[in-house]
Amino acid sequence: MPMSLEEYHVAHMYVVMKMSQQHTTGKEGIEVLENRPFEDDVLGTGRYTNKIYRLQSKVPSWLTTFAPADALIMQEEAWNAFPKCKSELTLMCCFLVLICMWMWMSLYSVMKCPYFPRFQLTIETDHRPDYGQSENVHGLSEEQLAAREVEYIDIASTDRNYWSYLVGSNNVDFSKFKSERTGRGPLLEGWQDRCNPVMTAYKLVTVDAPYWGFGYRLEQALIAGEKALFLESHRNCFGWIDEWHGMTVQQIRELEQQSHSALNEVRRSKTFLLGRNLTEILVE
Repeated sequence: MPMSLEEYHVAHMYVVMKMSQQHTTGKEGIEVLENRPFEDDVLGTGRYTNKIYRLQSKVPSWLTTFAPADALIMQEEAWNAFPKCKSELTLMCCFLVLICMWMWMSLYSVMKCPYFPRFQLTIETDHRPDYGQSENVHGLSEEQLAAREVEYIDIASTDRNYWSYLVGSNNVDFSKFKSERTGRGPLLEGWQDRCNPVMTAYKLVTVDAPYWGFGYRLEQALIAGEKALFLESHRNCFGWIDEWHGMTVQQIRELEQQSHSALNEVRRSKTFLLGRNLTEILVE
């Protein structure tokens, strides 16, 4: 990412807030139950949030055959103490994990589904001020390293697929884009090796869906969907840089409070408002 860790912190908060607004209508979206400061011996001080996600239209039709329609909701509890974060999610339908990935910066999140009790998806993230060259940042064992697949996500990529359609698509051409406020861009081939500041998000995704007949298909679909959402959210971080650059964390917190109140009002008024698969994904 062509930004510092401190800038990424602000960018992440802004993108989560804006994408939440874009995907909330009277029928679907995010309901914020709680948003308050917290203090923890392990994580330190940060922000606790408790949210409900209702985004049934994002679920592929083939999955609805395995879960009832009223099960397609999710509750998320998150403890955000950047650069450390922990999220716990209860999914009524396991595929909505794609939507909960609005918490894509989480250092540690575990997702389980009561309709599929053996299903589990774990995401661990480490953010570092480097060019993506760090080795084994998650401290995997030799056995885990042998099973791991490493994939790189380039935010300047123009590749799009079915999952890009589901999560939305930022159509900015970064080969021509230049930030007015920072002068950063365009992102031409090999930009990762030349830009300064720079940082990388190292994401370890572990999926386990041991169900005969559709488990492997579900695992592959989840990983493909996560990659699409990682790409979209990080493209927005840079594509919206002139909107958030220069803002402070405190300013974003104040906007969050206003946004959460507005999102809940939208939900009430129905008015639109603005086997095991182990994969490590590096977002640059």
